[in-house]
Amino acid sequence: MPPSSPLETLSVFELNRRARTTLEATFGEVWVEGELSRVSRPASGHLYFTLKDDRAQVSCALFRNRARFVAAPMREGDSVRIRAKVSIFEPRGDYQLIVEAVQEAGRGALLAALERLKTKLEAEGVFDNARELPCPPQHLGIITSGSGAALQDVLAVLQARWPLLDVSVLPVPVQGDQAAPAMIRALEAAGRDGRFDALLITRGGGSLEDLWCFNDERLARAIQASPIPVMSAVGHEIDTTLADLAADVRAPTPSAAAERLVPDRRDILGRLATLTQRLNSAQQRQLEQLGQRLDHAASRLRHPGERLSTQRQRLNDLEARLTRATTYRLAQARQQLTSHQARLQQASPERMVRDRRERLGALEQRLMAAPERQINAQRQRLEGIMRELNAVSPLAVLGRGYAILESPSGVVRRSTDTTPGEVLTARLGEGRLKVEVKRRLKR
Repeated sequence: MPPSSPLETLSVFELNRRARTTLEATFGEVWVEGELSRVSRPASGHLYFTLKDDRAQVSCALFRNRARFVAAPMREGDSVRIRAKVSIFEPRGDYQLIVEAVQEAGRGALLAALERLKTKLEAEGVFDNARELPCPPQHLGIITSGSGAALQDVLAVLQARWPLLDVSVLPVPVQGDQAAPAMIRALEAAGRDGRFDALLITRGGGSLEDLWCFNDERLARAIQASPIPVMSAVGHEIDTTLADLAADVRAPTPSAAAERLVPDRRDILGRLATLTQRLNSAQQRQLEQLGQRLDHAASRLRHPGERLSTQRQRLNDLEARLTRATTYRLAQARQQLTSHQARLQQASPERMVRDRRERLGALEQRLMAAPERQINAQRQRLEGIMRELNAVSPLAVLGRGYAILESPSGVVRRSTDTTPGEVLTARLGEGRLKVEVKRRLKR
C-alpha cells in the first residue's frame, strides 16, 4: 500500500475561521422560531439572548444597529421568530446566530389576516368618516379602561388645558375577548344618551395581541355608524388599528388626543389679553380723535355777544354809507339847480322864469324831503333789526328776570348736574350772585 499523505495541521484560529466561513456560505440567512431565554442588554446597546425549544437551544446576538429597529418587547419567555445568519464567534469557537430582524411568533399570520380585513372594510367605505369634532366639545365621553394609565393621562391634560369641559368615563375592558363587545355597547349607549357631542376611544400601548381587540370588524363598523363624532387614540404612534381607521379623527397617543380635543386656556387667555389691549388702544385713539374734533368745534363756536357786536358794526357801516349817498345826491341836486338857474337867467323870459322858479321850488321841496324820508326809513329798519337782535340775545332774557346758573364745569342745564352744598354763580341782567344748592327737586 502506498503511504497515506500527511493531514494538514491547523491552528485553532484557522479552524474556527474555516468553520465560520463554511457555515455562513452553507446556510446564508434563515428564519428560526423559538422561545427567548437569558436575555441580556449590556451598556453597549447590543442584545444577547438564547433561543430555545423543547429539545435544543442556540446563542444569538442582536447588534445595536439592528436592535433599534426591533418592535418586539424581547421579554423572557416570549415566542419570537428571527431572521439570522448562522456563524461562529471565532475567539471562543461558539456557534451562534447573528440576528437581523425579530418578529413576535404568529405575528405574520395576524398581520396578513388584518390586512385582508382592512382591504375589505376600506372597499365598503367603513373608513370614510371625516366629521369634524367640536373644539372644545361641550360634553366628552371617554371609552377606555377605568383604571388604565391612558385615562389618567387624558384627564390630566384636559384638566390642565380646559378645566371647564364636562367629561364622562364609560369604563370598558380594553384587552381580551370581552373588550370589543363592551366597547360596542358603550358606543351604542353614548349614541342613545344624547348628552355627548364627541367621543374618545383610547388605551395605552401594547403588543399586537394586546391591541387586537381594536382590530375587531364589529367594533370598526360600530365606530363608523356612531351618530357622535369619534376620535381614536390606541397605543403608540406606530400602532394603527381598524378602530383608528374607522374613527373620524385619529391621534397618535392618548395625551395627544386630549391636546387636540380642547384648546389651551393659556393660549385663549393670551389672545383675550391681546384683544383687550387692542380694544383699549382703539378706544383711546377714538377718544383722542373726538377730543380733537371737540376742540376744533369749540374754537369755531362764537359767543352771542360777539355776533351782536358784528351786526352792530355792520349797521353802523350801512348808516354811514347811507349818509354818504344822501349827501352825494343832495350835492348833485344843488349842482343841477345851479345849472338850471344859470340857464334861466340866460333865457330871461319872465313867465318861463316864474314857472320854472315855481317848478324848481316844488322840486327843491321834494328833493329836500326825500333824503329825510329815506333816512327815517333806514332808521326804522335799523331799529327793527336791533329789536330782533335784542330779542334773541341771552342778555335780553336776563333783563326779563331770568338768570343763568354756572358751575366751574360750565352752564348748569339739569338739576342732576349739581350736588347739594355746591356753590354756583347766578348771572342776572345786571350783576352776578353766588348761590348754594340746598337740595334737588324732581320737578
